[in-house]
Amino acid sequence: MDRMTRRGLMQGAGAMAMITTPLGAGARARTAPLAQPRVGRYRGLREGGVMAFKGIRYGRAARFARAVPEPFSGPEQDATQFGPLCPQRGMAEAPQSEDCLFLNVWTPDAHAAARRAVMVYFHGGAYANGSVTDPLTHGSHLAAGGDVVVVSVNHRLGPLGYAWLRPLDAQAADSGNLGQLDLILALQWVRDHIAAFGGDPSRVMVFGQSGGGAKIATLMAMPAARGLFHAAATMSGQQVQASGPGHALARTRAWMARLGLGDDGVAALRAMPIARLIDALDTPDPIMGGSLYFGPVLDMTNLPRHPFWPDAAPQSLDIPMILGNVHDETRAFLDPRGPKLAGLTWDNLPQRIAAEVKIDLDPQWVVAQYRANAPEWSAEQIYYAATTAGRSWPGQVIEADARAAASAQATWVYQLDRPSPRDPLRGAAHTDDIPYVFGTLDAPGSYSGTDAQARALSATMMAAFSGLARSGRPGLADWAPYRLPARATMVFDAAPHMADDPRGWQRRLWATAPYVQPGS
Repeated sequence: MDRMTRRGLMQGAGAMAMITTPLGAGARARTAPLAQPRVGRYRGLREGGVMAFKGIRYGRAARFARAVPEPFSGPEQDATQFGPLCPQRGMAEAPQSEDCLFLNVWTPDAHAAARRAVMVYFHGGAYANGSVTDPLTHGSHLAAGGDVVVVSVNHRLGPLGYAWLRPLDAQAADSGNLGQLDLILALQWVRDHIAAFGGDPSRVMVFGQSGGGAKIATLMAMPAARGLFHAAATMSGQQVQASGPGHALARTRAWMARLGLGDDGVAALRAMPIARLIDALDTPDPIMGGSLYFGPVLDMTNLPRHPFWPDAAPQSLDIPMILGNVHDETRAFLDPRGPKLAGLTWDNLPQRIAAEVKIDLDPQWVVAQYRANAPEWSAEQIYYAATTAGRSWPGQVIEADARAAASAQATWVYQLDRPSPRDPLRGAAHTDDIPYVFGTLDAPGSYSGTDAQARALSATMMAAFSGLARSGRPGLADWAPYRLPARATMVFDAAPHMADDPRGWQRRLWATAPYVQPGS
């Protein structure tokens, strides 16, 4: 399969054009004169031709305790502003609060009879940062263009969501996975209430980029999440293994020590100002170095097994799934204009690669393999190819292969190759698939451009994702499922096409040693 047929591509993009134009123009013409939209007690607004309901509370939680659901009925509530973010380092310009369990809904038509497929988005930022207030992930374009209901979710992050305190305090029984349990609570809210917003609770797809994808992979091994979603898509986000409880406890103790606390200090943690808890995250990670990691914990109750080790979690095998990565992942965070690239030479290339990858191979040997297989590549090209293939991509390969080996419900894999037209040094970097899927090409932070090629690719990717939500299959007729040994992959570029194992020699190179999941 070398090329996606023009007929198949036009079926996907053409379908999106048919959806986008009438819905966008018609919805605006039909709804503009109407009053502020309401669903139950929630008073929303009109945005981009659809109805938007922002800052809907789905739960409440005490510190280090499992959240409880928020009643759907009650006094009238304004739903025109995003809720606060979970406290985190950075993003100081956005309101932050421990009281952060809010979600947002965009819908073309808030009537129970509409029963549109639902797409629930979990944000990136690993398990420590991020939010769904980013303009790249606003849902109005996707709701209108994909003819779906879009939901985005904030939840607890960092130590509030993932500090492993159960060994130190029996009252913290669910700590280590509270952030995941927040997402499950949000999905229960969707199950119980999305029909009032025009959604179909029997067709719920979760999708997420980077850390959002990792959260989805983890949910696929959590018994409490079973049945809450019916399709999934991960974008540059994988979770092969969770954090082991021993490593998780070492990280929690390092964080508490930074606060001047020992094993008996959990009560003090509960009373401490939140700013101090967040400031203490500057302590180094005792397991892997670098920034202190908090993430899902193999606690044997809420998470009784690793998501994709030694195989794909059996409960996830009946869920159709898209897995994707971008071609030049690490160009987003290993700045080609920054110090890590300054003075790069063939002599220091091996050491610089070794500092960034998660697979322990002799870096001299790695560089020799790259130079033999791609003799025309520069040292910089090899640096980014190797750090992407040895750090940001192998988890996706492991997950896709595990699903294929288990004969799971169909899996589809993509690779975004279209380079940014705005920054010639960026290539197709981490996060660059977000604006194509959401249709937010002109949003702050987008590198996609707004030219005809960008619009066509956005229509194609939006059709693919919304099609999975509607029918359990991507909305592109010629996107073949991923099976072994072919490893059929959709390459999203100027001319989207199918390719078998498009980076096969790099995949085989890095498969000669085990992948170390960050945080495990």
